[in-house]
Amino acid sequence: MSTQIEPIASGFVAHLGGRTYAAALGAEPDEVVLFSEEAAEGFTAVSGYWRRAVSRGELAWLVMVRTVGAFGGEPCVVLDEDEDGLHIAYTGHSGMKAEALGYWMVDHGAYEVVVPREEVFSIRIERVPVPLTPAKSEP
Repeated sequence: MSTQIEPIASGFVAHLGGRTYAAALGAEPDEVVLFSEEAAEGFTAVSGYWRRAVSRGELAWLVMVRTVGAFGGEPCVVLDEDEDGLHIAYTGHSGMKAEALGYWMVDHGAYEVVVPREEVFSIRIERVPVPLTPAKSEP
């Protein structure tokens, strides 16, 4: 693994008014909550940080960021890293392959395992664009 790429937790990042913020999807389909470590116009102080709810249409862009790689030749997403190694989740389509690689089932169809960092290959940061117009739900 390249020492230049550090695994990170999955999350959302948004761009508003020339600045980039950590973000979360809001309670409403069109709502995005922005987070700042410092006071900014339109933000409200909440437990040591500032937050602001906006509509998706106000944003320049919104992306989901996640660290992905391959373990045992199968795709995975990096959930966390600690002294035991990388905590990864299987993103392939075969529960049998996941179990053969040592993953344990954490929920129906969801598999996770902790492995030494050097056993995860092709680690990269993915930026998945999120539409600024939420999909309309079917009746």
